Amino acid sequence: MEQMQLSSLLILLFSFFTSLRLTHSNLTLDYYSKSCPQFPLIMQQVITDKQLSSPTTAAAVLRLFFHDCMVDGCDASVLIASNAFHKAERDADINLSLPGDAFDLISRAKTALELQCPRVVSCADILAVATRNLIVMVGGPHYNVLLGRRDSIVSDASLAERNLPKPNFPLSQIISMFNSKGLSPQEMVALVGAHTIGFSHCKEFAYRIFNFSKTSQSDPAINPEYAARLRELCENYTTDTEMSAYNDVFTPGKFDNMYYRNLKIGLSLLQSDNAMAVDVRTKPFVDRYAANQTEFFQAFARAMEKVSLFNIKVGREGEIRHRCHDFNHFNGQKSERDRNSRVKKA
Repeated sequence: MEQMQLSSLLILLFSFFTSLRLTHSNLTLDYYSKSCPQFPLIMQQVITDKQLSSPTTAAAVLRLFFHDCMVDGCDASVLIASNAFHKAERDADINLSLPGDAFDLISRAKTALELQCPRVVSCADILAVATRNLIVMVGGPHYNVLLGRRDSIVSDASLAERNLPKPNFPLSQIISMFNSKGLSPQEMVALVGAHTIGFSHCKEFAYRIFNFSKTSQSDPAINPEYAARLRELCENYTTDTEMSAYNDVFTPGKFDNMYYRNLKIGLSLLQSDNAMAVDVRTKPFVDRYAANQTEFFQAFARAMEKVSLFNIKVGREGEIRHRCHDFNHFNGQKSERDRNSRVKKA
C-alpha cells in the first residue's frame, strides 16, 4: 500500500513539473521577432520618452509589476479598470496608491504597438519588458525576460488584499507571503531592494514619527535627525494624503545598494524594512547586499526572472487584450469565485 502511495505521489510530482516546463517552454526571448519585429524598438522609445519626462516612472512601473505578479501571477490583471458590476484589482485599497505614471506608460506602449502590429503583443509582456528596461535605464541590472504571456481574464479586488504585504505587517507574515510564492527570505530581501528607487506616502510611516510612544516622539530605531526632518515634511499628511518621502534619501533616482546601507544606520521609512535589517532570518542578506552591490544586483536579477514567470497564462488560459484596461469581452469580468463555481459545475 505504501509503495502504491509513493508511486502515485511520484507520478503527481512528475506531472506537475512536466506541466511547469511545458508552460515555460511556450515563452521565448524572441517571441515577437516575426509577428511584431518592431516590438523592442517601440518599447524602448516609449519608455525613454516617459522616463525622461517623469523620472519617477521607473519606480512606479516596478511597483505595478510586483503588485500584478504577486496576485495570481504576471498576467496584467492589475491593469483592468472596475465597472459598475465588478471591482477589479487596481481598486483594492492596497492598490489605490499605485502611481498613475505606471498605468500611463503601459497605455502608451500598448497604443503604439497596436498601431504597428494589432492584437499581437500582450499587456502582460509589455509590463514585464517595461519593468526590466526601466530598471536598466536607472542603473540597475539587466536580466532576461521571456515573452509569450497572455493577459488574464480575471481581475478581483479581493485577491489583491489577500496576496500583497503591507508595511505594517509583522516580518514573519511577510516572509510567509513571499514563501507562498516560492520565494525564500533571501530572495525577499533582494526584491525589497527595489525600494532603492521610488517613494512612500507619509501615511504609511507616520505612526513611526508622530507620537510613537509616551516616552518618544518617534520610533527609536529611526535616526533622530532623520525623524525630525520627516516630521517637517509630513506635517500636513492628514489633509494632503499625497505627501511622500523618498525611500532612499541619498540616491532616490538611482538603482543601487544605498537602500541597504541606509537601513543599517536608521534611515528606513517603513517598519517592515527596519525589521528586515535586524531580524536574524534576514539581517545577513541586508548586510551582504549593503557591502557588495554586485552581489545585490545578481540576486535581484535572479529573483526578478523567477517572479516574472509566476503563474503566467499561455494559450487559451488568457487573451491578448485590445486595450490593457479592458477585457476583450464583458464576460471576462467574472470574479475568481464565479470562475471556480463554473469549474465545480463542470
